[in-house]
Amino acid sequence: MIPESRRPSFGVVVLTQGTRPADLRRGLDSLQQQTGVDLDVVVVGNGWKPEGLPEGIGSHYIDENIGIPAGRNAGVPLVKGQFLFFLDDDAWLPDRDFLSNGAALLQNERGIGMIQPRIEDPADENAPTRWIPRLRKGSPYRSSNIFSVVEMAILMRRNVFDETGGWPAPFWYAHEGIEFAWRVWDTGFRVWYAGDLRAAHPVIDPARHEEYFRLNARNRVWLARRNLPWPFSWFYVTSWMLVQLVRWRAHPERLKPWFGGWRAGWRQQPWAPGEERRRIRWKTVLTMARCGRPPVV
Repeated sequence: MIPESRRPSFGVVVLTQGTRPADLRRGLDSLQQQTGVDLDVVVVGNGWKPEGLPEGIGSHYIDENIGIPAGRNAGVPLVKGQFLFFLDDDAWLPDRDFLSNGAALLQNERGIGMIQPRIEDPADENAPTRWIPRLRKGSPYRSSNIFSVVEMAILMRRNVFDETGGWPAPFWYAHEGIEFAWRVWDTGFRVWYAGDLRAAHPVIDPARHEEYFRLNARNRVWLARRNLPWPFSWFYVTSWMLVQLVRWRAHPERLKPWFGGWRAGWRQQPWAPGEERRRIRWKTVLTMARCGRPPVV
């Protein structure tokens, strides 16, 4: 057994709107069952005042919904720990050694700054391939470098979070995991898909969000404007426009809100008031290309 003074410590942020109390409790219970680590957990109520939480779990009330990325950011200053862990309110950890194994990976592989685990739904064997964030999907058990993350369960070094500036608050929802991963690469650390670490999440259609198609397009444009040097910014936006035209050619009802979002991405301001405007370095673009995925598609 690891002495308490030497155990890895995690600051854990759980974001919720309070609409899934049973799921939230399941996730919090799975955190409290983790072994070999010290946890400081806060539940951020995004437009909901947290109540009925287990003993030892902190809370933070935001009186209006400020969006998913900004809500996650709001929890970070409230927790202590050498590492951070972000958990969605409908996700949970089936394995009690999940966080201790994740900490060991970060301690042993000094070049890794952020980790996305393998995501599974125990009630559905057909996990969507979008949960494997790489071009060549392959086996979900194969680990690799990645250049975006699905956000429901993310481990990372706290100092790397600080260097990135956190989740991109203006995005509200959709594609924040892409910019965040790019920013981690820009710090000189890698983002890693750990096929041997397992988190759980129900299979849910991402289009359940009312503004999914509009925000999907707007945030693609914002990704390019906020992060990419020319000409990669134009290549990125153009390639994704073509992808969506091919993907949804049989669903014209999806293209109308998508192109509405695309136009908004160019017309609206992609930076929050007072936010530092910085693009990723050319060195980062070249490193990402060398490691398998230039920021074009």
